Amino acid sequence: MKLHNLVAPKPNQKTRKRLGRGEGSGLGQQSGKGHKGQKAISGYNRKRGFEGGQMPLIRRIPKFGFKNPFRTEYTVLNLSTIETFHAAGKLGTTITLADLLSAGLAEKGTPVKVLARGEVTKAFAVEAHAFSASAIEKLQQAGGAATVIA
Repeated sequence: MKLHNLVAPKPNQKTRKRLGRGEGSGLGQQSGKGHKGQKAISGYNRKRGFEGGQMPLIRRIPKFGFKNPFRTEYTVLNLSTIETFHAAGKLGTTITLADLLSAGLAEKGTPVKVLARGEVTKAFAVEAHAFSASAIEKLQQAGGAATVIA
């Protein structure tokens, strides 16, 4: 037995539609294609995605990602980075935006956000544009302070 020899059982075999074989068949005269029109013509093949003249969905949707022009992009700074730069002597215990710029941790004109990755062993007073809640908590637990710059 091979795949090309397989036949469905008798009750499971559907008879094909016999088009144009008289009115009694229910598919005579126009053979189920209606009166004239584009789809009645022989050789008709609708284009993929054709929506009856309406602008197709594929042409309506944007093709590239959306970029919010009002989003503020922060320079991210982790507490572990502050800790290592302090240990190397590049930052003091009071850290301003000017200190971060001179240490090369921030760029001029971009806001800085401090995140909580890493541990804080010394009391730091840090000035930045934004802080994560857990970063503020860690700084305060170590005896330091977080000051938000407007």
